[in-house]
Amino acid sequence: MFTVRQLSAFVAVAQSLNFLQASEQLHMTQPALSLAIKEMESRLGGPLLIRTTRNVSLTPEGEILLPLARQLLADWSNTEERLRQRFTLQRGAVAIAAMPAFASNQLPVLLKTFRDRFPAIHITVHDVINEQVIEMVRARRVELGIGFEPEKSEGLMFEPLGSDKFVAVLPPDSVLTKAQRITWPQLLQNDFITLQRPSAMRRLLEKKLEEHGLKPDVTAESHQLATIGRMVANGLGYSAVPALCIRQMEELGAVCRPLHEPVVEQLVGIITHSGENLSMTVQTLAGVIRECSSPWQ
Repeated sequence: MFTVRQLSAFVAVAQSLNFLQASEQLHMTQPALSLAIKEMESRLGGPLLIRTTRNVSLTPEGEILLPLARQLLADWSNTEERLRQRFTLQRGAVAIAAMPAFASNQLPVLLKTFRDRFPAIHITVHDVINEQVIEMVRARRVELGIGFEPEKSEGLMFEPLGSDKFVAVLPPDSVLTKAQRITWPQLLQNDFITLQRPSAMRRLLEKKLEEHGLKPDVTAESHQLATIGRMVANGLGYSAVPALCIRQMEELGAVCRPLHEPVVEQLVGIITHSGENLSMTVQTLAGVIRECSSPWQ
């Protein structure tokens, strides 16, 4: 295997046919230059240059090697530049997975900050349910996910960004909108709209409520939070969503109020593969997410 130094030495001499000019061009001493070429010749098993006291010329083998060596050096230079641009975030791409509650509410603002700083980076967001976020990170389809804290298992790391409490989502004409906060028993006296299974959010909700002897009367379901918000806004029932979604629910025409007795909450954070060295791009994006994630309650 040739080194870049050896290839550069050979090309410089082969093009100038002068050891002094080549050594000055490469800022090498003539002995070091001669040694680099001798090492190449020794590895190949024959001479590349014919040296006399007056002239330097290429052997037939040297003639064959010269265009190949030029191409190798050009390829290396291009690769070096591309990697430099990636490390300095002048080019590249990043793909992340985020649960819908985060992807549609907090994430756009964070990505705008990242994009303002690094406009050449292409961004792909997989807006998927929490279970798929975890699976995509575990399968290394993405380097970074954002979701609820996963169950303890090998292969995943979790870095909390905050604790998300469920809030009540009410029709605008509901008498409960006059209350500053609502109890779960008050909310569950009404028709309840929630996410369809399988959903980590619904599973968490049902588990926490069951611990307190409560069970929602589910009269409508949807896979999309936006649909739930619109259904509540049109008086089809009541719901409860993570506080991450307050702005989205209110933009859809629903009203949100804090919920207590009991408080239902879950940690939300960055999920990565424990055995993975994150790329510079993802490390930088994770830093922006940590820096700019604002409290959502």
